[in-house]
Amino acid sequence: MKLEGTGVEGLIVDFRPLTALMETNGFILGGSWDYERVTYDYKMEAPEKNITYYVRIQGYAIEGDVDKGNAVIRLMAPLLGRHYYPHGVEYGHQEGFSEAIVERAKTLVSKIKEPAERYHNQVPEHIVLDKLKKWAQENQNQEVLEKVKELSNDPERQK
Repeated sequence: MKLEGTGVEGLIVDFRPLTALMETNGFILGGSWDYERVTYDYKMEAPEKNITYYVRIQGYAIEGDVDKGNAVIRLMAPLLGRHYYPHGVEYGHQEGFSEAIVERAKTLVSKIKEPAERYHNQVPEHIVLDKLKKWAQENQNQEVLEKVKELSNDPERQK
């Protein structure tokens, strides 16, 4: 079930602070990420026996690669799902989510909304440095190349 009106959908956040923010709030980066997509899951135990719910927040890279850690992620609408052993998680409205479970899921998402909004549309430092380095190389500006190398904390970027 899509969790509408949470304010998370469409936010654009650098992968590194996004992952730190999600992990701080109990969301786990799914192992099924690839170069372009990420999935964060929060496992909610249910009051009913043998039932587990998941809040899932997905995103896709609009720039960079997830596997390299330099992606900029656009978040999608959060989902609420119910796990069925051994088949997996179902996210449809027909799962009959109680109002209490839906509200709990929305509360979890609201905890990441405000901090994520602070990062929304900020250009990550590594992207600025990469673009500046490219410009300096194209214009053969050694002074700017040296400054970029000095400012960069990532040894890979200093090559």
